[in-house]
Amino acid sequence: MASNQAPSLDPTVARVTERIRERSRERRALYVERMEAQHRRGVHRSELSCGNLAHGFAACGTEDKNQLKMLNSANLGIISAYNDMLSAHQPYEVYPDIIRDAARGMGATAQFAGGVPAMCDGVTQGQPGMELSLFSRDVIAMATAVGLSHNMFDAALFLGVCDKIVPGLFIGAARFGHLPAMFVPAGPMPSGLPNKEKARIRQLFAEGKVGRDELLEAESESYHSPGTCTFYGTANSNQLMMEFMGLHLPGSSFVNPGTGIREALTRYATEQAVRNSAPGGDYRPFYRQIDERAIINAMVGLLASGGSTNHTMHLVAMAAAAGITITWDDFSELSGAVPSLTRVYPNGQADINHFQAAGGMSLLFRELIQAGLIHADIPTVFGTDMMAYTQEPFLEDGKLVWREGPSESLDTDVLRPVSNPFAATGGLNVLDGNLGRGVIKVSAVDPAHRIVEAPVKIFEDQNELKAAFESGDLDRDVIVVVRFQGPKANGMPELHKLTPYLGVLQDRGYHVALVTDGRMSGASGKVPAAIHMTPEAIDGGPLAKLKDGDVVRLDADKGELKVTMEAAAWAERPNQVAELDHYHVGLGRELFGGFRHLAMRAEEGAGVFGGFEADDLARQQGQIHDEDA
Repeated sequence: MASNQAPSLDPTVARVTERIRERSRERRALYVERMEAQHRRGVHRSELSCGNLAHGFAACGTEDKNQLKMLNSANLGIISAYNDMLSAHQPYEVYPDIIRDAARGMGATAQFAGGVPAMCDGVTQGQPGMELSLFSRDVIAMATAVGLSHNMFDAALFLGVCDKIVPGLFIGAARFGHLPAMFVPAGPMPSGLPNKEKARIRQLFAEGKVGRDELLEAESESYHSPGTCTFYGTANSNQLMMEFMGLHLPGSSFVNPGTGIREALTRYATEQAVRNSAPGGDYRPFYRQIDERAIINAMVGLLASGGSTNHTMHLVAMAAAAGITITWDDFSELSGAVPSLTRVYPNGQADINHFQAAGGMSLLFRELIQAGLIHADIPTVFGTDMMAYTQEPFLEDGKLVWREGPSESLDTDVLRPVSNPFAATGGLNVLDGNLGRGVIKVSAVDPAHRIVEAPVKIFEDQNELKAAFESGDLDRDVIVVVRFQGPKANGMPELHKLTPYLGVLQDRGYHVALVTDGRMSGASGKVPAAIHMTPEAIDGGPLAKLKDGDVVRLDADKGELKVTMEAAAWAERPNQVAELDHYHVGLGRELFGGFRHLAMRAEEGAGVFGGFEADDLARQQGQIHDEDA
């Protein structure tokens, strides 16, 4: 398909894009100016002194050392989140050797520039370590900057898959936006125990009907090999977004690890990164590739596929790093125009491998491009615009080729066309009311459960809920409020541990919902959950006013969340104060006190970096002073 065949843009997508462009105009201009200045200062090794350069290649072999001395060939920096505890990242162990070999084949070199931390939310779920998870995103961004700061590199390859890792790598890549950036996926593990059966056994365990041995066996059958977990949570949402921004090769996101085509894609990514560098002759820096159109594409892809709500924070922070300001209202307006085209667990019973088999990314791209719902004209790491992303990779006689993907879904229970969607909207709503602002994902929530009005039960520690459930205190219509779980309070842990208990209550026929200033996992599903409530309770948020028994109404369809009491009485009620010291010590949590202090609100991305160019512009305009920063 030629690029001039792309239809005109959907009016809502065009309107939101222009609003973001106007909102970000000055901030974006300053970002571009800074990236251009970095490029002029020198992308490559010629800026280094002889002593600097000698240190930079001292450990290299003779072939690479001689190549690096020449100064006119590309040197790729590898930033990797490898560790062999994360199943999704274990395949990256062998990638540096593959990349170095492929680079040499192009007359170039590649060096392992730095490793970044990568924690597994599956391991830390419900544990104290989860309180470091969100902040690990910003640590990863800083570690990326450390690795690239040596100024030895003409382009960078970023190896990462999971929750906070890809957003952190993206933020780091954006601040080195004068370098071409190639994100290199590792792929999902083969399908294991069906997700519906896994969820059933978790609920049975919560009810005490099966033991720990049965639960562990089910979990082990679900998470059973190298590769990304196969449900559609934050990790697989990351991969989809990278492809929608043109930072992956077409069709590379969901190819299983350990296969010939997976290695071929990694080699091709390396070769393409060389071509995209200034010495390679087709200079494609990150800052020219990622603008408001690419961010819109990521948002639309996320909404059309029912992706993780974590990205209502991550994408805000990622866009900010590239000088772009997006808001929850942008998500909400796009959600009203973008249809739901996939059903992948928790939004359905299929896993990501089923999605790939049904037509996968190539068909999803085809549908969204033809409907004018994404910007097809953005530049990509593939050297084309997005029209090439309707293609799929194949091996022919050992050579990697791309062919047009299917024009129709092979399984309409998993992937559908725009003409026959699962729902007319993207299933993500912003909630507003006298309890603050939050977001709710309704794509997995049955319409019968989207409106809940009930007395609240307050918890200030997620571990308290289990005892209340086991005592029968929650066997009623109830809105569970778990507060003091925001970034400033305790790092904003995911509360996925609560899902089986709340699911059991809903299955017993009760009207149940969750309201929290914390997060829920991208795998959370059928129980309506108002999350990321902002301002958070510790920051003067109205959740801190609630008392047990207050009646709250959550209307996910209308986007309303409010306590049903007289406005004057509500305004006069004081905020409760929580004892949070137990959250701040142990398992390294004391090292993150500064992060908690600096954390911005969830709607601002919940990061610690401030507004980048936005802060500088405000300072120039006299709106803030250095002592306020």
